[in-house]
Amino acid sequence: MLREISKTQVLDRIRFENPWWVDGKIEDDYNQMPRRLYFDLFKPLVYERDIRRAVVLMGPRRVGKTVMLYHMVQDLIESGTNPKKIIFITIENPIYNNIPLEQLFIYAKEATGLKDKDDWHIIYDEIQYCRDWEVHLKSLVDSYRKDKFIVSGSAAAALKFASNESGAGRFTDFLLPPLTFYEYISLKDLDRIIKPIEMRWNDKTTRFYSTSHLEELNKHFIDYINFGGYPEVIFSEKIQANPGRYIRQDIVDKVLLRDLPSLYGISDTRELNSLFTTIAYNSGGEFSLETLSKQSQVPKNTLKKYIEYLEAAYLIKQVKRIDQCGKRFKRDNFFKIYLTNPSLRIALFSPISATDEMIGNMVETAIFAQWMHRDWFTPWYARWNTGEVDMVGLGQTLKPIWALEIKWSDRYYDKPRELKSLIKFCKENEIETPIVTSISKEGEIEFDSIHFQFLPSSAYAYTVGRNTLDAKKQQ
Repeated sequence: MLREISKTQVLDRIRFENPWWVDGKIEDDYNQMPRRLYFDLFKPLVYERDIRRAVVLMGPRRVGKTVMLYHMVQDLIESGTNPKKIIFITIENPIYNNIPLEQLFIYAKEATGLKDKDDWHIIYDEIQYCRDWEVHLKSLVDSYRKDKFIVSGSAAAALKFASNESGAGRFTDFLLPPLTFYEYISLKDLDRIIKPIEMRWNDKTTRFYSTSHLEELNKHFIDYINFGGYPEVIFSEKIQANPGRYIRQDIVDKVLLRDLPSLYGISDTRELNSLFTTIAYNSGGEFSLETLSKQSQVPKNTLKKYIEYLEAAYLIKQVKRIDQCGKRFKRDNFFKIYLTNPSLRIALFSPISATDEMIGNMVETAIFAQWMHRDWFTPWYARWNTGEVDMVGLGQTLKPIWALEIKWSDRYYDKPRELKSLIKFCKENEIETPIVTSISKEGEIEFDSIHFQFLPSSAYAYTVGRNTLDAKKQQ
């Protein structure tokens, strides 16, 4: 006779997961962890009661979603919410297997001993482990109109799809990405080494950031490239000593070998693994389906699907190409792929130094990773027979309005004439103030009637991350 999990065991587990019902606060371990800067953007969505919507917190593994939810619990308690009316349930726990979301909510209310009907906050962590979660969640939002539902999940692919398809008007999505370099500096309490500067860029004066401690900032930038995407890793020397074990097993393997195969019915995980390894090793490189298929040994038709899955799981980002006149190609035969976070490559291979032969690609990946936090912006790159420009911003009419050349070198500050592709592209598209990144050179250089703005790569990465978060707050 097989034994079933009893209701008493389920209620005990729910009580165990909600220690604040007794202590009135979250566990010290979580309380002492610094809050991510994205917390201030997430919080208003939870307090929003005028619009009846569940909040769906999405993002790749290990970026701090669960910790953010605990910080949210503490914030609710401090703002006067009855701790017993905040319910936290980790769906991944096998004890909840096959119990519908609504039944878990009913059990949890019973476990508190309260008889209140309204004003509950219910948090379901790792929601992707509940089959058809979006249908059940939508039903809860419709049925319990005076309660607030918050869910989180790692498999961004399924979550994004499900929340868009089924939760129209019922869900608000919030994407928590890997750490920006700005957040890294902030979490490390290094804001003192940063100073704001005003720079003429794109026909207006724009706020950029620099430093009088460049050596220190560059050292941290290399650390960020190696370990910086994950809050847990930046504070742990033990994990940094063996990033492969932590990041590869906990982040890459779980997504490639478990999350994506179970979501999309992928039977041959070796192909997916081979493709991701090929992309990670060549992050920032230009690919075609032909070369990628040949190198990873994955058939072309399967390849397209896998790239889509990896992009939806927030592991990679595909960047499309324009020509020297800023025009798009009729057929996207060539494209670039970047990791959403440079430390993914380091985990698969090995940490790199400031003089490593791959440092140029990793600096480029790190800078693209900062821009990926802007959901309202699509980066492009320009390439033609005789030249290339690393990143281009298109205006509303799809005409190039700015250009960026990413270099981990100081030579172009003294020899701007060598930036031939950038000069040609800027003249062709009437761009007056392109930005060129360097190791340590900063300032404005005029050459061939073009005003080159030079900024150290580390300072530029910090600037993009900080300005992005500021823009999101204003939105």
